[in-house]
Amino acid sequence: MSSETDLIKLYSSRILALAADIPHLERLENADATVKKRSPLCGSTVTVDLKVEDGKITDFGQDVKACALGQAAAAVVGENIIGCSLDDVQTARDQLKAMLTEGAPPPAAPFQELEVLLPAREFKNRHASIMLALDATLEAMELQAKENCA
Repeated sequence: MSSETDLIKLYSSRILALAADIPHLERLENADATVKKRSPLCGSTVTVDLKVEDGKITDFGQDVKACALGQAAAAVVGENIIGCSLDDVQTARDQLKAMLTEGAPPPAAPFQELEVLLPAREFKNRHASIMLALDATLEAMELQAKENCA
């Protein structure tokens, strides 16, 4: 398969549809935690705001300035993140990274739709952008947990 065909496959209609319909694109006022992550390779950024109650995300906002792959990942995260705990976010992040770098299966529910990004395994230069939403959410959850313990 040519690299041009691989690239066309990478930007499937499903990925483009997700990128065009990202939930929770508004920033939160009075967020419990805010984290901005940037991919040094491509310059994509995702800023995540969240509110947490009893260890679970109760509200979520994000500002996504990323390629279509990063946007698609942010769309899946935004659609499924409310109600997740720190452990849930850590697991999803680790599973997504393993899917991209180790040939592992896609993340489990509720993040199974990240499977749409399987073709990106071949494009290591895209991995950091795909990881931004979960990386930022995980860091925000960890920050919020530390503040609650202080």
